[in-house]
Amino acid sequence: MNRRHFLVTSTAGLLAPSVALAAAPTRQRVAVIGYRGDFGHELDSLWLSVPETEIIAVSDPDAKSLADRLRELRVTEGFADYREMLEKTKPDIVSIGPRQITHHHEMAMAAAKSGAKGIYMEKPFCRTLVEADEIISACEKANVRLALAHRNRYHPVLPTVASLVKEGRIGKLLEVRCRGKEDARGGGLDLWVLGSHVLNVALIFTGPPVACSATLFQGKQPATPSDLRDGAEGVGPLAGDALHARFDTDSGVPIFFESVKQAGNAEVGFGLQLIGTQGVIDLRMDQGVMAHYRAGNPFQPSPEPRAWEVISTGGVGLAEPIPDVPKQVSSHLLSVRDLLSSIRENRAPLCSAADGRTVLEMTMGVFSSHVKGGSRVTFPLEDRQHPLSGWK
Repeated sequence: MNRRHFLVTSTAGLLAPSVALAAAPTRQRVAVIGYRGDFGHELDSLWLSVPETEIIAVSDPDAKSLADRLRELRVTEGFADYREMLEKTKPDIVSIGPRQITHHHEMAMAAAKSGAKGIYMEKPFCRTLVEADEIISACEKANVRLALAHRNRYHPVLPTVASLVKEGRIGKLLEVRCRGKEDARGGGLDLWVLGSHVLNVALIFTGPPVACSATLFQGKQPATPSDLRDGAEGVGPLAGDALHARFDTDSGVPIFFESVKQAGNAEVGFGLQLIGTQGVIDLRMDQGVMAHYRAGNPFQPSPEPRAWEVISTGGVGLAEPIPDVPKQVSSHLLSVRDLLSSIRENRAPLCSAADGRTVLEMTMGVFSSHVKGGSRVTFPLEDRQHPLSGWK
């Protein structure tokens, strides 16, 4: 392997998806995959709000869940086996909903081989880099566009923030500081489930990661193999209730990710800060207002208060010119429309399978570094299996 798969979105890719999309000649036919009632963050019902699409079929091996979902979505064709559904209905788009990632690989592989043009898939991506490599290869072979449901990545304020950083509004960018939700999932699970959102956005401003050094803690001590447990949501082996990680990037700007169990604030959520010599930009995931700016060197005490200013798509301190931005982001409307555009334009979605693999590689880099005593590991990782599997 080479490092080409680490290339993140180019300058052109920073452009936000259009709020309005020209009407397609025909509506795209969507087949929805769930598993025992698990359809992720509305990856079933979101399609009802996208005029360019229509749901034609739903699958779930649980009969009651399937019946309930068919009624709620006003769909008549239901299947216990998603493979049978894909074979019989030949959808244009496959929506892979489960938050549990145990079956993501096999579902994505089946969707890529079904003749579909696009896949919209719940995050995290999949369990191992082996699975990620295989999914990407299958999608490339079939010319299928796979987009991950990292809704925040599609927020239209991000190109504005990127321009502010490039123009030097915060001076020289020194580092990017990221934190998860730090609730009961603090540590490795927080990295998997919430950290994937944050790291995906952080890479916009730093370029691809080249190395990682990290330590997992159980209480005040580094985690050991005796602390291993099965992680929730199908993520595989986990250890520790806190982690501290540093990622070196191609630009030289480091990314730090921290997560400590029960250290978070539910009212604040999770996010990152771009720290520069002349200011800070704060990005909060899943918030009505995503971006704020504060002027001044963050390391120099000031006798005067430094107020936070809202960043809209129009700029610092300006009213948001785009109506209903939070709703368009949270409802997946912008991400789905970007996927539809990527199919028509024969380009990668803003949050593609390759982007998902990059974040997965960063996650595996944390575990790999810890297993090796916190030593620096470089990307791409040579071992594509889970570093905690077989840890002794």
